[in-house]
Amino acid sequence: MTEGSVLVLIPARMAASRLPGKPLADIGGIPMIVHVMRRAEGAAVGPVVVATDSSEIASAVEKAGGRAVMTRPDHVSGSDRIFEALGEVDPQGRASIVLNVQGDEPTIKAADINAALAPLADPSVDIATLAAEIRKAEDRTNPNVVKVVGTEVARGRMRALYFTRSTAPYGEGPLYHHIGLYAYRRAALTRFVGLVPSALEKREKLEQLRALEAGMRIDVAIVDTVPLGVDTPEDLEMARAVLRDATGR
Repeated sequence: MTEGSVLVLIPARMAASRLPGKPLADIGGIPMIVHVMRRAEGAAVGPVVVATDSSEIASAVEKAGGRAVMTRPDHVSGSDRIFEALGEVDPQGRASIVLNVQGDEPTIKAADINAALAPLADPSVDIATLAAEIRKAEDRTNPNVVKVVGTEVARGRMRALYFTRSTAPYGEGPLYHHIGLYAYRRAALTRFVGLVPSALEKREKLEQLRALEAGMRIDVAIVDTVPLGVDTPEDLEMARAVLRDATGR
């Protein structure tokens, strides 16, 4: 790892209320966490490491030729988990950007992982993330579809003003579905995990609002599609179908 480089960290834990053990869920003969790892490796932006609290997950990753680091089991969020892993993987502080890829999105495109880094070319941006325009009418009012409200600062890029589960902004025009992948400047991640949960974060149950309330700048790269997040058995079957169609297996 060279100074100023990118480190990709994928948080993964066994305890999930709706789908326990989901990182190891079989998709086409491959654990889901390995699918995500390979997508991240395909982005070719830097070393990829899985941060986990489970020796079973670590074993699956290492069996597939990847690297895993063990973290505490009591972390309340993925950002806390990757921050612990960062200190173990890169104690010298060579990586200046930390890319947090969700471990339950096995259909994430390598190109979209790469796209999340683009807003950080602007030195005023602390954190970068992704969004895609909402195409389904029912998603506009679905509280499980998180919307980002922002102002365009460049073609295909917004500065985030707010994140919400409500239908926003009001009126005619596009709405954007937030995709929970984050590229942090190292200093921004360090500051973020040191902040206490904010009022709006607790109300909306959206961790990224903590950063906005603290005055941190989040910019959003607009991509074409939303990766499938696997939270339920039904999501898992859909992921299996999507990846089967993509691979022919």
